[in-house]
Amino acid sequence: MTNVIFQRSNGSVESQLTALRMLLGDLEKPFSKGTEVGIKLHWGELGNHSYLPPLFAREIARWLAQEGFKPFVFDTTVLYSGGRRTGQDTLTTAAAHSYNEAYLGCPVVVGDGLDGRDVVDIPSGHKHFKTIQVTSLVEKAGGFVVFSHFKGHLASGFGGAIKNLSMGFGSRAQKQRMHADVKPRLRQDKCTRCGLCIEVCPAGAAQSGDEGYPAYDLTKCVGCAQCIACCPELALKILWSPNLVDFQEKITETAAGVWKHIQDRTILINALVNITCECDCFPGDNPTIFHDMGFLGGYHPVTLDAESLKIIGTEPFDKTHPNTPWQRQFDYAREIAF
Repeated sequence: MTNVIFQRSNGSVESQLTALRMLLGDLEKPFSKGTEVGIKLHWGELGNHSYLPPLFAREIARWLAQEGFKPFVFDTTVLYSGGRRTGQDTLTTAAAHSYNEAYLGCPVVVGDGLDGRDVVDIPSGHKHFKTIQVTSLVEKAGGFVVFSHFKGHLASGFGGAIKNLSMGFGSRAQKQRMHADVKPRLRQDKCTRCGLCIEVCPAGAAQSGDEGYPAYDLTKCVGCAQCIACCPELALKILWSPNLVDFQEKITETAAGVWKHIQDRTILINALVNITCECDCFPGDNPTIFHDMGFLGGYHPVTLDAESLKIIGTEPFDKTHPNTPWQRQFDYAREIAF
């Protein structure tokens, strides 16, 4: 297969749709006829205006259906409060952004389930993670189109295919593991004593304590972050790692694990349009840092992201997020043979 295919467009919607259609026509399709193919994308946080418009997803869904596949669109829930913490909230946010079946012509799915627990553990085997926890769709779907908005990111410098495979496919627990090494820290004023953290703890480190509040034996805690991920009240503190080098390695490891599992049935597209300074998780103003370029398609996430940076140049990202060691993603990918 050709490594990458680039279709240039200008800023008009008509030009962008033409470029996307041409790219789809050029891409190889590693899917079996009649199989379900998931379109992995980010439909934006509530109050965000920089997310990719749903007409692109509709175009991809129509292309898949015309080629004899069964498309669906999906994303996963997130750790923090907002419009995508629970499965129902994320579907409501998706619908508010016109990511719904009526507009797209295909189902819209929460990849990790309405309760965030429809996940599986798959091998990783690198220094940060022996296993990674991701949406169970990696076991169920017949194929994937990983459709990524290429833009800046506060912690990773840029966000593209690598970020979409790691944070995008990861469970809430895996998201926390990528952000920081974790031990639970209870905010008692938010705790309703529901007992879910005790139920999901795989090590028996969470037990019922005084007045029914959970108590944590940190000597038994294995740092899996299941309790933090599943707490419906966000009563367990979410930790964000200050070590950005480790963060680059962790998202690369997670992406590599997902990729190894789905690479034979996946194509990738980076949308180099509305290239903003921050992720589509940010509500409010999110200014652009470079003009629209078009769409880049390919068959390997590291290659696709590297080529995206070549087309745009690294200066916009380095200027927006100085001292963010995004280069470590590519160095580490080589080290782990990703």
